[in-house]
Amino acid sequence: MSHFNDFNNAQVAKLPNHLKQFIVAQNYEKYTPIDQAVWRYVMRQNYSYLKNVAYYPYIKGLQRAGLSIEYIPDLQTMNDNLGKIGWGAVTVDGFIPPAAFMEYQAYRVLVIAADIRQINHIEYTPAPDIIHESAGHAPIIADTDYNNYLSYFGSIGAKAMFSANDFELYEAIRKLSILKEASDADDAQIAKAERELKFISENMGEPSEMALLGRLHWWTVEYGLIGTLENPKIYGAGLLSSIGESASCMQKEVKKLWYTIDTINYQYDITKTQPQLFVTPTFQNLIDVLESFADTMAFRRGGTESIMKAIACKNIATAVYSSGLQISGVFTDVGVDANDELTFIKTTGPSALALNGKQLKNHGKDYHADGFSSPVGRLKNSLKPLEDYNDNELKAAGIELNKQVLLVFESGISIDALTQKILKTDDKVILITFTNCTVSESNGNILFKPEWGNYDMAVGAKIVSVFNGAADKEAFEIIAPISIEKTHKVVYDDKTIKLHELYKQVRAVRETNMGFEKLSNIFGQLKTQYRQDWLCALELLELVFHKKIFHQLEKEILVYLEIKAGKEPEHTKLILDGLHVIKNPVSQLIGD
Repeated sequence: MSHFNDFNNAQVAKLPNHLKQFIVAQNYEKYTPIDQAVWRYVMRQNYSYLKNVAYYPYIKGLQRAGLSIEYIPDLQTMNDNLGKIGWGAVTVDGFIPPAAFMEYQAYRVLVIAADIRQINHIEYTPAPDIIHESAGHAPIIADTDYNNYLSYFGSIGAKAMFSANDFELYEAIRKLSILKEASDADDAQIAKAERELKFISENMGEPSEMALLGRLHWWTVEYGLIGTLENPKIYGAGLLSSIGESASCMQKEVKKLWYTIDTINYQYDITKTQPQLFVTPTFQNLIDVLESFADTMAFRRGGTESIMKAIACKNIATAVYSSGLQISGVFTDVGVDANDELTFIKTTGPSALALNGKQLKNHGKDYHADGFSSPVGRLKNSLKPLEDYNDNELKAAGIELNKQVLLVFESGISIDALTQKILKTDDKVILITFTNCTVSESNGNILFKPEWGNYDMAVGAKIVSVFNGAADKEAFEIIAPISIEKTHKVVYDDKTIKLHELYKQVRAVRETNMGFEKLSNIFGQLKTQYRQDWLCALELLELVFHKKIFHQLEKEILVYLEIKAGKEPEHTKLILDGLHVIKNPVSQLIGD
């Protein structure tokens, strides 16, 4: 990753390779003049409306995050500003896997989709875009309590177990969102992708930890309200970046409930407006609810149910023995006694052993290429767990280098072998390597034969934690499967390129305060050649209205837009909202 651009930002520089792989260049020059106008329109709408309903720091927060109303933000400027509050930002291609998204948050890096919504999805986009990510998430990052919640959520989310179904669901959502945003999408393809998504989401089974955390994330980070039930303020990015829903969500029809641990029982549908929203009295309450959910998760509970979650996940997970030894791999089997206690665990395929997140020398996935299996529990008639034995106690149990020993566990599993190596760390025995080894269950079933080579036995009375992913991700190099579905790139025809040119001219007049005589000619071209466009005409009206010039032209444009608003239902609200902001200028809100 020698070409990696860290934007001179400390948080971005710290990102590990398995997260860097998702980063794409922003390519600022690809944004067209229409894209810039879409950004400006949405931001002015947000300002005009949000000053009354957004949680206080929204407007100041925008400036602290390096965002302006006038331009799509440039990543370097954002990083320069976010760096001052201990955060960073990178651009990615659309949806990335939930676990990776969470881990970025834990590293205090905002993930921003590099693309911007098309003008025909200006109110709401099915795909993540730069308006949502930067105008929604970035402004509130300056609030310390909130940004602590966000990074803490990330560190817990990164450990969450997901199910094999979750991954299918993520791929189906990503595919559909890309199709919906593509300019050349075919309705039959979209309908097929919608059917696939519906089928997967209706057959999800028990929600996984990641699915439940996803709900908490949705009802807070994306759709959260703060304050009182009667008069809440918006802090969720999904609401802050949707001009449609930020207005409708305050109406009586949308129920307001207190945000508690029970919120995990509310599913959500990303394609519809929300029937209810949750209000938190403080950001600290968000951390408290998250904390009580984390107490139910496998990484804190361990035991049989947590290994079962790992088996259901069908992806790499890590189990931690009470000795501290960490086993990473795809878990496929487990032994359980009459009291539901674990007797052994087993992975299949490349596996690795680690301690405190660092891989043990010579115990990487090449050495354990065919999986790993070990007993869990105590030796029969022992006074303490094997991991706590001192040298004398090991000797008394017959565990001495180069001596044959017979070990029998409480579970009935027995090991008859020659002790070759004893690995201790911090006064804990964590791993014993045997040769000439036979491992069998009490019913005589053979688990390991001498001719299979050395047998590495993990030591630990219990499995105390199970979490998603490998313990040492850099060594394990699970460069996650990057989705093959890439966001479609747009190619513009000559007519559209000419329209871009008109938008560019309008911006130049506004920014230089010169060339007003061109406006009438631009309007002439819009009227005759670009009847479907409404935004450029609004920008023309804004200029002549505020300069109090060309009254005749002002009247013509206004009539043109009013007729358009009456005739084109899909543009009615957009045009009326645009007229409202022209008559109630934004500049007074931010005091330029």
